[in-house]
Amino acid sequence: MKSCITLSLVPSLKGGPWILWDDLDKGLKTASEMGFDGVELFTASPSVNSKDSLSSLLEKYNLSLGAVGTGAGKVLHGLSLTDQNPEIRNQATTFVKEMIDFGAEYGAPTILGSMQGSFSNDVPREQALGYLRDALEVLGDYAESKGTFFIYEPLNRYETNLFNHFGKAADFLKELSTKKVMLLADLFHMNIEEENIAESIISNSESVGHVHFADSNRRPVGYGHTDFMPIASCLKKINYSGYISAEAFSWPDPQRAAQKTIDSFRKYFS
Repeated sequence: MKSCITLSLVPSLKGGPWILWDDLDKGLKTASEMGFDGVELFTASPSVNSKDSLSSLLEKYNLSLGAVGTGAGKVLHGLSLTDQNPEIRNQATTFVKEMIDFGAEYGAPTILGSMQGSFSNDVPREQALGYLRDALEVLGDYAESKGTFFIYEPLNRYETNLFNHFGKAADFLKELSTKKVMLLADLFHMNIEEENIAESIISNSESVGHVHFADSNRRPVGYGHTDFMPIASCLKKINYSGYISAEAFSWPDPQRAAQKTIDSFRKYFS
């Protein structure tokens, strides 16, 4: 398993669940100095605003790109793959495809979280699930054509009403014809929704494509009350070899949050 830390390059969303912020070069330097294997980027668009190319900076700091997030499509641009307006759904698909292009250039998958949307009175559940199914088919195939895979993230009940439970999301993916959509096991969301996180992961091990590493209060691991020992044991048991990526609040500050994260990663996974 590989250690990974989130880096947000969207200043207007400061305070969200990302450990490092704003400055690409500085963030990558911090990640490298602390011993992380990779970074997960949250950007406003499929690019980074830097005088140096992302590839040269990753090489400079001996880091890989673990994944890219698409949440800005929702929170900045109001896009959802399950919107009642077909034009917005099309724009959402285009935005995610552009993010897939961006990530695939560095061998990284793209994550679908908040852009999945929710069902509502205007878009009943079955209709919303149909929109989601169609989008995942398209995006899974598109990711495959770019040499990577796509990641779908079940969220807790306060963020979506589509899929909150890992097993139900895994069953949904099994119905797809594309085999390039994997699940994100976000340990913060799972702490809210799962009766037993480790059992949910083991029961759906073939679907695990990425892991978000955060404690019960969404602070860095070690600042809450989640028991990570059985979770770490089950990830070892299923031979998970992907990223353990810290998507958490930068509490008490980015430097100490990053240090707490890498210490916790080493405690449970080294």
